Amino acid sequence: MIKHFLNLEWKAFFRSASFGKSLGVKLLMGFFAIYFMVVFLGIGIMLYPGLKKLYPEQDPLIIVNNFLFFWILGDLLFRFFFQKLPVMSVKPLLTLPIGRNKIVNYVLGKSALSFFNFLPLFAIVPFSIMLLVNDYPVGAVLAWVLALVLTTLIINYLNFIIESFSSETELSFLPIILITGGLFAIDYFELLSFKNLIGSAFNAIYQSPLLIGIIVLILVALFVLNSKLLHKKLFLDSGLKTQVKEVNTSNLEWTKNFGDIAPFMQLDLRLIWRNKRTKSSVWMLALGLLYGLFFYPNPTYNNMPFFFIFIGIFSTGIFLINFGQFVPAWDSGYYKLLMSQNIKYEQYLKSKFTLMALSVVILFVLGIPYVYFGWKILLAHFAAAIYNIGINTHVILWGGSFNRKKIDLSQKAAFNYQGTGAVQWLIGIPLLVLPMIIFALFNWLLSFEIACLVLTVMGVVGIVFHQKLMRFITGKYLESKYKMIDAFNQDN
Repeated sequence: MIKHFLNLEWKAFFRSASFGKSLGVKLLMGFFAIYFMVVFLGIGIMLYPGLKKLYPEQDPLIIVNNFLFFWILGDLLFRFFFQKLPVMSVKPLLTLPIGRNKIVNYVLGKSALSFFNFLPLFAIVPFSIMLLVNDYPVGAVLAWVLALVLTTLIINYLNFIIESFSSETELSFLPIILITGGLFAIDYFELLSFKNLIGSAFNAIYQSPLLIGIIVLILVALFVLNSKLLHKKLFLDSGLKTQVKEVNTSNLEWTKNFGDIAPFMQLDLRLIWRNKRTKSSVWMLALGLLYGLFFYPNPTYNNMPFFFIFIGIFSTGIFLINFGQFVPAWDSGYYKLLMSQNIKYEQYLKSKFTLMALSVVILFVLGIPYVYFGWKILLAHFAAAIYNIGINTHVILWGGSFNRKKIDLSQKAAFNYQGTGAVQWLIGIPLLVLPMIIFALFNWLLSFEIACLVLTVMGVVGIVFHQKLMRFITGKYLESKYKMIDAFNQDN
């Protein structure tokens, strides 16, 4: 049966309409996978001699065990945001004489074969070899390695459970943030030392390998719990019953001040606020606004003025980046209907531009208190804001003409890569990297003020030629109109 499941997924992958485009993304992800494997391998090789050099009187194994708590938290957090849980199109299978246990066991078994479960081995295996070379007991080291492997699987299935419950909430990333942040805070403020508890547990397993049975029991319990959760969802009518909610209307009369683009702005604002996926663009505003607080208080960045522009671009353009990169895919569910109406495409795009430009202005004004860290930071943010309005808004709208992937607005809110293609990865170069290079060049050749002036002038030029740029961008969308309609009719 497993052979049949694998065969179905193989055919689904190669027969997908988006195979050609998704293949490029998979190659890029493969590059990152190789990169992380090399990094972890380097850590595993250098860990023992490095710790021995830094702490010659301490046992490197005990030091590593004391930091496993932070590895568990980091792994759990990283998996939640980046690990794509294995899914199957199970509804067609439910009409066939296939036991639900076989389907559930296949899905859970496939999750155990995730790349995220193998990645730690590139550090664990070299480190364990170094332990054996330095005359550590073979049986104890093997038990320690097995305990880490089982812990990795526990994290995998624990992430499965958290993902299952968090997908039902508006802010899907909130549970994992509360869990990891809460555990870290409890340990940091010494209310309960999880670091010492986890370290002592692995030290005990190293000394008494039979204690590994406790980890096995925890793993089995999580597997059974996951199995029960999946069993509850394996029904043909699962997800068909809609949740009844009270409709809250918003007063959007103020949008009428924008003339003929007001109806499109109202549609966009309602779409943003009524869907999980788009609502994340609003919540991410807080991250962008407070992003500078992670760097500006640190004196290290005072001598890195080019970094001010990166933070300025990101801080004032967080909505532009999150919302703009998926134009017009946000409307993919009804794009065919939209294109059949007697509307001007330029008005449709102008409403997107206006929302993004307004967000840049608002975020710049709210970020003015950053002047507390120096007038150069405020100047850099001003130049970045003008550059965002004049250049990046047009760049991201132009990039949207190449979007060919449908977006499911009902999926989880944040860190969801469904509908993401090569365009979203490549667009970051002109959005973030290019202004940093330009700024760094003029800052090095001339001065900080001249570098800010250059970016400001570029932004002003973009604003002056806005109408011509919009006509050019509109032409690109009209050329791609029917390709988009065809692509949005297909499921990714």
